[in-house]
Amino acid sequence: MTCKQKAIQLCQKAADLGNRVAQIELANAYLLGNYTNKNYKLAFELSKKLADGEYVSGINNLGYCYNWGIGTDVNKEKAFELYQKAADLKNLIGMNNLGWCYEKGIGTNVDKQKTFELYHKAASLGSEIAQYNLAYMYEVGDGIKKDMDKAIYWYKKSAEQGDEIAQSKLDELSGK
Repeated sequence: MTCKQKAIQLCQKAADLGNRVAQIELANAYLLGNYTNKNYKLAFELSKKLADGEYVSGINNLGYCYNWGIGTDVNKEKAFELYQKAADLKNLIGMNNLGWCYEKGIGTNVDKQKTFELYHKAASLGSEIAQYNLAYMYEVGDGIKKDMDKAIYWYKKSAEQGDEIAQSKLDELSGK
């Protein structure tokens, strides 16, 4: 048995004992194929169980499943509702995902002001993906006034947290 297989086995044991952190890790492993084969049905079932128990990361994961049809049928409105609930519970990924829904009109109407507000809030609270998304809005003037200084500021914040795409963007903007 490899270390990865042992890790999944131990995570499964902890999940079976009701450990919610292990359950979300296992759901993500099945969702992404980390250390195990992808299993969308199990990813959906674990996310649903966690969401039913009001575990905020599970709520966000379940929204992701509904948005992309992972282990279930696509339901953009349900995804939007779940992202809204996760965002209301201060989940940074949920805030970012909700902002993306408003940006693209996923389960709701396009609303660039709400997009900006959600990305800004999540970015200010430390979400590297929201920092990147906010920087991009500033760079291209998507629904807000174009501001390269603010774009660079937020790309730097994201890059400092290890976001490689943000670092590439900074390199591109500085002419490297």
